[in-house]
Amino acid sequence: MPGANGAEIVTMNLLESPPDHAGHAGHAARIDEVPAGRQDGGVAAFAPVAPRLLAIGLRVLHDAGEAEDVVQETWLRWARADRSAVARPPAYLALTATRLALNVAQCARRRRETAAGPWLPETADPSAGPETAAERHEEVGAAIRLLLERLTPAERAVYLLRIAFDYPYRRISQILHLGEDHARQLLRRAHGHLAGGRRRHPVSPAAHGRLVRTFTAAARTGDLGELEELLAGEVA
Repeated sequence: MPGANGAEIVTMNLLESPPDHAGHAGHAARIDEVPAGRQDGGVAAFAPVAPRLLAIGLRVLHDAGEAEDVVQETWLRWARADRSAVARPPAYLALTATRLALNVAQCARRRRETAAGPWLPETADPSAGPETAAERHEEVGAAIRLLLERLTPAERAVYLLRIAFDYPYRRISQILHLGEDHARQLLRRAHGHLAGGRRRHPVSPAAHGRLVRTFTAAARTGDLGELEELLAGEVA
Protein backbone atom coordinates (compact mmCIF):
# COMPACT_ATOMS: atom_id res chain seq x y z
CA MET A 1 0.00 0.00 0.00
CA PRO A 2 1.63 3.28 -1.04
CA GLY A 3 2.26 6.01 1.49
CA ALA A 4 4.01 9.34 1.11
CA ASN A 5 5.77 8.22 -2.08
CA GLY A 6 2.42 7.48 -3.66
CA ALA A 7 1.19 10.92 -2.71
CA GLU A 8 4.28 12.49 -4.27
CA ILE A 9 3.52 10.64 -7.51
CA VAL A 10 -0.07 11.86 -7.44
CA THR A 11 1.09 15.43 -6.84
CA MET A 12 3.51 15.19 -9.77
CA ASN A 13 0.73 13.79 -11.93
CA LEU A 14 -1.35 16.85 -11.21
CA LEU A 15 1.33 18.88 -12.95
CA GLU A 16 1.65 16.43 -15.82
CA SER A 17 -0.88 13.96 -17.21
CA PRO A 18 -2.21 11.34 -14.73
CA PRO A 19 -3.72 8.05 -15.88
CA ASP A 20 -7.46 7.76 -16.02
CA HIS A 21 -8.87 4.99 -13.81
CA ALA A 22 -12.30 4.48 -15.29
CA GLY A 23 -15.14 4.17 -12.86
CA HIS A 24 -13.34 5.74 -9.93
CA ALA A 25 -13.77 9.26 -8.52
CA GLY A 26 -14.11 10.84 -11.94
CA HIS A 27 -11.91 11.84 -14.84
CA ALA A 28 -8.26 12.45 -14.01
CA ALA A 29 -7.69 16.02 -12.91
CA ARG A 30 -4.98 17.97 -14.69
CA ILE A 31 -3.66 21.35 -13.75
CA ASP A 32 -3.90 22.49 -17.37
CA GLU A 33 -7.67 21.88 -17.23
CA VAL A 34 -7.96 24.74 -14.76
CA PRO A 35 -7.88 28.38 -15.94
CA ALA A 36 -4.52 29.96 -15.15
CA GLY A 37 -6.10 32.56 -12.89
CA ARG A 38 -7.56 29.82 -10.69
CA GLN A 39 -4.21 28.06 -10.22
CA ASP A 40 -2.50 30.89 -8.34
CA GLY A 41 -1.76 29.73 -4.81
CA GLY A 42 -3.72 26.53 -5.30
CA VAL A 43 -0.78 24.20 -5.80
CA ALA A 44 1.17 25.71 -2.90
CA ALA A 45 -1.68 24.97 -0.49
CA PHE A 46 -2.55 21.60 -2.00
CA ALA A 47 0.82 19.87 -2.39
CA PRO A 48 1.71 19.59 1.34
CA VAL A 49 -1.70 18.03 2.07
CA ALA A 50 -1.56 15.47 -0.78
CA PRO A 51 -0.07 12.63 1.36
CA ARG A 52 -2.88 13.04 3.88
CA LEU A 53 -5.50 13.02 1.12
CA LEU A 54 -4.07 9.83 -0.37
CA ALA A 55 -4.10 8.20 3.07
CA ILE A 56 -7.77 9.11 3.45
CA GLY A 57 -8.61 7.55 0.10
CA LEU A 58 -6.69 4.37 0.92
CA ARG A 59 -8.29 4.03 4.34
CA VAL A 60 -11.81 4.32 2.94
CA LEU A 61 -11.42 2.51 -0.40
CA HIS A 62 -8.50 0.07 0.11
CA ASP A 63 -7.58 0.59 -3.54
CA ALA A 64 -4.56 2.60 -4.66
CA GLY A 65 -6.00 3.56 -8.05
CA GLU A 66 -9.28 4.79 -6.61
CA ALA A 67 -7.44 6.65 -3.85
CA GLU A 68 -5.30 8.43 -6.43
CA ASP A 69 -8.41 9.39 -8.38
CA VAL A 70 -9.86 10.87 -5.20
CA VAL A 71 -6.75 13.01 -4.73
CA GLN A 72 -6.89 14.15 -8.35
CA GLU A 73 -10.57 15.03 -8.18
CA THR A 74 -9.98 16.86 -4.90
CA TRP A 75 -7.34 18.95 -6.66
CA LEU A 76 -9.68 19.82 -9.49
CA ARG A 77 -12.40 20.99 -7.10
CA TRP A 78 -9.88 22.93 -5.01
CA ALA A 79 -8.43 24.65 -8.07
CA ARG A 80 -11.89 25.81 -9.16
CA ALA A 81 -13.21 26.74 -5.70
CA ASP A 82 -13.47 30.21 -4.19
CA ARG A 83 -10.48 29.72 -1.90
CA SER A 84 -10.89 33.14 -0.30
CA ALA A 85 -13.88 31.71 1.59
CA VAL A 86 -11.86 28.82 3.08
CA ALA A 87 -10.45 29.50 6.54
CA ARG A 88 -8.45 26.26 6.89
CA PRO A 89 -7.38 24.76 3.55
CA PRO A 90 -6.02 21.45 5.00
CA ALA A 91 -9.32 20.73 6.77
CA TYR A 92 -11.31 21.74 3.70
CA LEU A 93 -9.23 19.50 1.44
CA ALA A 94 -9.40 16.54 3.84
CA LEU A 95 -13.17 16.89 4.04
CA THR A 96 -13.49 17.05 0.25
CA ALA A 97 -11.36 13.92 -0.17
CA THR A 98 -13.36 12.11 2.50
CA ARG A 99 -16.64 12.96 0.77
CA LEU A 100 -15.38 11.78 -2.60
CA ALA A 101 -13.98 8.54 -1.16
CA LEU A 102 -17.18 7.78 0.74
CA ASN A 103 -19.25 8.47 -2.35
CA VAL A 104 -17.13 6.03 -4.38
CA ALA A 105 -17.44 3.41 -1.64
CA GLN A 106 -21.18 3.98 -1.38
CA CYS A 107 -21.66 3.44 -5.11
CA ALA A 108 -19.68 0.21 -4.91
CA ARG A 109 -21.77 -1.00 -1.97
CA ARG A 110 -24.96 -0.19 -3.83
CA ARG A 111 -23.78 -2.25 -6.77
CA ARG A 112 -23.20 -5.16 -4.39
CA GLU A 113 -26.64 -4.53 -2.87
CA THR A 114 -25.32 -4.42 0.68
CA ALA A 115 -26.37 -2.12 3.48
CA ALA A 116 -23.91 0.61 4.36
CA GLY A 117 -23.56 3.57 6.63
CA PRO A 118 -24.59 7.05 5.59
CA TRP A 119 -22.53 8.68 2.88
CA LEU A 120 -21.57 12.25 3.53
CA PRO A 121 -22.30 14.70 0.71
CA GLU A 122 -19.45 16.45 -1.04
CA THR A 123 -18.03 19.70 0.24
CA ALA A 124 -20.30 22.56 -0.72
CA ASP A 125 -19.31 24.54 -3.78
CA PRO A 126 -19.58 28.27 -2.95
CA SER A 127 -20.64 28.95 -6.53
CA ALA A 128 -23.48 26.41 -6.53
CA GLY A 129 -26.96 27.68 -7.34
CA PRO A 130 -29.86 27.65 -4.87
CA GLU A 131 -31.33 24.41 -6.22
CA THR A 132 -28.04 22.54 -5.90
CA ALA A 133 -27.47 24.00 -2.44
CA ALA A 134 -30.94 22.86 -1.36
CA GLU A 135 -30.31 19.34 -2.64
CA ARG A 136 -27.03 19.11 -0.77
CA HIS A 137 -28.66 20.42 2.39
CA GLU A 138 -31.24 17.63 2.13
CA GLU A 139 -28.47 15.06 1.62
CA VAL A 140 -26.63 16.27 4.71
CA GLY A 141 -29.88 16.24 6.67
CA ALA A 142 -30.61 12.62 5.70
CA ALA A 143 -27.09 11.46 6.62
CA ILE A 144 -27.13 13.28 9.96
CA ARG A 145 -30.59 11.88 10.78
CA LEU A 146 -29.29 8.36 10.25
CA LEU A 147 -26.37 9.04 12.59
CA LEU A 148 -28.76 10.38 15.22
CA GLU A 149 -31.05 7.37 14.87
CA ARG A 150 -28.43 4.63 15.03
CA LEU A 151 -25.48 5.95 17.06
CA THR A 152 -24.95 7.05 20.62
CA PRO A 153 -23.61 10.59 21.10
CA ALA A 154 -20.09 9.25 21.70
CA GLU A 155 -20.21 6.96 18.66
CA ARG A 156 -21.56 9.78 16.52
CA ALA A 157 -18.91 12.24 17.67
CA VAL A 158 -16.05 9.84 16.98
CA TYR A 159 -17.54 8.86 13.61
CA LEU A 160 -17.89 12.43 12.39
CA LEU A 161 -14.49 13.59 13.59
CA ARG A 162 -12.65 10.55 12.30
CA ILE A 163 -14.47 9.66 9.08
CA ALA A 164 -15.69 13.05 7.89
CA PHE A 165 -12.79 15.23 9.05
CA ASP A 166 -9.87 12.79 9.38
CA TYR A 167 -9.04 13.70 12.98
CA PRO A 168 -6.28 11.59 14.57
CA TYR A 169 -7.42 9.50 17.52
CA ARG A 170 -5.22 11.49 19.90
CA ARG A 171 -7.03 14.70 18.99
CA ILE A 172 -10.43 12.99 19.24
CA SER A 173 -9.57 11.73 22.71
CA GLN A 174 -8.61 15.25 23.78
CA ILE A 175 -11.80 16.82 22.45
CA LEU A 176 -14.16 14.18 23.84
CA HIS A 177 -12.16 13.37 26.99
CA LEU A 178 -11.91 9.70 26.06
CA GLY A 179 -9.01 7.29 25.88
CA GLU A 180 -7.63 6.60 22.41
CA ASP A 181 -8.45 2.88 22.68
CA HIS A 182 -11.99 3.77 23.71
CA ALA A 183 -12.33 6.08 20.70
CA ARG A 184 -11.20 3.30 18.37
CA GLN A 185 -13.72 0.95 19.93
CA LEU A 186 -16.49 3.50 19.53
CA LEU A 187 -15.71 3.85 15.82
CA ARG A 188 -15.89 0.07 15.36
CA ARG A 189 -19.24 0.03 17.14
CA ALA A 190 -20.49 2.91 15.00
CA HIS A 191 -19.67 1.04 11.80
CA GLY A 192 -21.48 -2.03 13.12
CA HIS A 193 -24.59 -0.12 14.16
CA LEU A 194 -24.78 1.74 10.87
CA ALA A 195 -24.45 -1.47 8.87
CA GLY A 196 -26.88 -3.39 11.12
CA GLY A 197 -29.75 -0.98 10.62
CA ARG A 198 -31.72 -2.15 13.65
CA ARG A 199 -31.25 0.64 16.18
CA ARG A 200 -33.69 3.53 16.13
CA HIS A 201 -33.20 6.33 18.66
CA PRO A 202 -35.83 9.07 18.66
CA VAL A 203 -34.54 12.17 16.88
CA SER A 204 -35.23 15.65 18.22
CA PRO A 205 -35.94 18.09 15.35
CA ALA A 206 -34.04 20.78 17.23
CA ALA A 207 -30.98 18.57 17.77
CA HIS A 208 -31.10 17.43 14.16
CA GLY A 209 -31.29 20.98 12.82
CA ARG A 210 -28.49 22.19 15.09
CA LEU A 211 -26.11 19.41 14.03
CA VAL A 212 -26.93 19.86 10.34
CA ARG A 213 -26.25 23.61 10.54
CA THR A 214 -23.01 23.16 12.47
CA PHE A 215 -21.76 20.35 10.26
CA THR A 216 -22.57 22.28 7.08
CA ALA A 217 -20.78 25.38 8.35
CA ALA A 218 -17.70 23.33 9.22
CA ALA A 219 -17.70 21.73 5.77
CA ARG A 220 -18.07 25.10 4.04
CA THR A 221 -15.48 27.10 5.96
CA GLY A 222 -13.08 24.52 7.38
CA ASP A 223 -13.54 26.06 10.85
CA LEU A 224 -14.39 23.09 13.07
CA GLY A 225 -14.34 24.79 16.47
CA GLU A 226 -18.13 25.02 16.83
CA LEU A 227 -18.61 21.42 15.69
CA GLU A 228 -16.01 20.19 18.18
CA GLU A 229 -17.77 22.08 20.97
CA LEU A 230 -21.20 20.71 20.01
CA LEU A 231 -20.04 17.08 19.80
CA ALA A 232 -18.08 17.30 23.04
CA GLY A 233 -21.12 18.78 24.80
CA GLU A 234 -23.29 15.89 23.63
CA VAL A 235 -20.81 13.32 24.92
CA ALA A 236 -20.27 14.98 28.32
